[in-house]
Amino acid sequence: MLRIFKDDVLDPEKFTMTLELVPGGDSTGRSVDTVMGIAADAFADGRISAVSITDNPGGNPSLSPDVIGHRIFTTGMDVIVHFTCRDTNRVGMESRALQLAMMGMKNILALTGDFAGKGFGGQGAPVFDLDSVQLQILLGLLSERMEEAGDPDGFFTGCAVSPFKWTEAESFAQYGKLCRKIGAGAGFIITQLGYDAAKFGELIRLMGFLGLDVPVLGSVYMLTPAAARIMNAGRVPGAMVTSGLLAEVEKRWADKKAGRRWSIEQTARLAAVLKGLGYRGIHIGGIHKDFETAGRILDRFEQIQDQWKDYLPRFRHGPPGGFQVFDFDRTDEDQAPRFGRNPEKVPLLERLHYLFLKTVHRFFFDRNSALAAVSRQFAAVMDASRTGRRLVHLAEYGSKHILLGCRQCGDCAIEYAGFLCPEAGCPKHTRNGPCGGSRAGCCEVFPDRYCVWYRAYRRIIAMDGKAVHRAGCVPPRLWELDRSSSWLNFHLDRDHHGSSNQLARRCDVNVCSLKI
Repeated sequence: MLRIFKDDVLDPEKFTMTLELVPGGDSTGRSVDTVMGIAADAFADGRISAVSITDNPGGNPSLSPDVIGHRIFTTGMDVIVHFTCRDTNRVGMESRALQLAMMGMKNILALTGDFAGKGFGGQGAPVFDLDSVQLQILLGLLSERMEEAGDPDGFFTGCAVSPFKWTEAESFAQYGKLCRKIGAGAGFIITQLGYDAAKFGELIRLMGFLGLDVPVLGSVYMLTPAAARIMNAGRVPGAMVTSGLLAEVEKRWADKKAGRRWSIEQTARLAAVLKGLGYRGIHIGGIHKDFETAGRILDRFEQIQDQWKDYLPRFRHGPPGGFQVFDFDRTDEDQAPRFGRNPEKVPLLERLHYLFLKTVHRFFFDRNSALAAVSRQFAAVMDASRTGRRLVHLAEYGSKHILLGCRQCGDCAIEYAGFLCPEAGCPKHTRNGPCGGSRAGCCEVFPDRYCVWYRAYRRIIAMDGKAVHRAGCVPPRLWELDRSSSWLNFHLDRDHHGSSNQLARRCDVNVCSLKI
């Protein structure tokens, strides 16, 4: 009998357990047999509600989660398919979603995805046409179409969040984007991997503060020295293993049998802590050979789950002095988030850059400004001729290329990112907030430069003293406007501000805001 993950995770009386499976790079053979064997044993065990299938983790080619997920699904085990925005544009994503619906796989973990890795002939071209917030809305709209066509069961979509951010700017941006994902329709949440109970608790407390009642599964992982080294080096975006924890793992695994027992115990203890903190379930990773290890973790968890408070001191693996939204050691429940209390110093040139662009935007790109009508009339006159369009485009591109590294998308979104360009500043072109891969404020893809959303928060707080993630979401860019003037497109209602498509309208309806 097929287990229904959606029913389990939405049942407040049930502690839901899922298991992550990672397909290999072959279509047949041992790697496929291993994944199928783990799934079969998990189904027979009876405690796992669903297995999740990763989508080219690390951006490297592997067997499609759709095909192996469907094979598992037909055996009776429910499946969560990872769905990333990395490799296909919005047309391909819609087609893939319809394919999954036809195969009966409706549980989707909607992700922006890791940056593209190497494939046939070299580096793959990253797509990132949509981000994970926009993907949530796309899947919601498709669910409505499916219902109208007679299918009563739409997609059950979830999202990921990485609470393991120890700068204020990253924390605010990460939680602000989570708020948008929930507003866009996410029905469950799975955390990224970390080992700090304070950060795990912070997420639950902040969701309570914001009034967000969405079930959260906390990630637990069977750590080995090899996996710990990779995560410590930042090669698993969003996961956090500190140098101190890495040293402990390597010490414990000096004897492999003893190390394996210790890792099973630690994984079970973290699961107990998560249940005690109010998580609705756990998402188990690091099971690559057989289900026996996962079974031992679950057995031990069942024995010790009521002792979770005893294990809290063992899970404080965060950097010294890292930012905390709440004081984890205080028991009072009326704490307010600490955002905005200690603004960081921002270089003078960056402050002037922000002030100049904000002033220009207020006078010329605010529909409520005194110059709005004049600007609109001027745009109409210039747009009426080819020469006028070229002159405006030349003036716009010349100034914005110097100030912003403009990519001439024709559908500007700098006002959402602290008057920085998310197209030029983010290799994933995220318009609704950061991916989960930043580390100490630095970009996942280019670690020698700061994440554009980290920079945006710092300058907004330094200059304005407050920040907000826009209610609803930011629609995706309109590719039909590529290499045209965003100034003309804005004033003549051609860009996303004036768009009447379904996705843009939905962005203005679903509201969930994180404010300071």
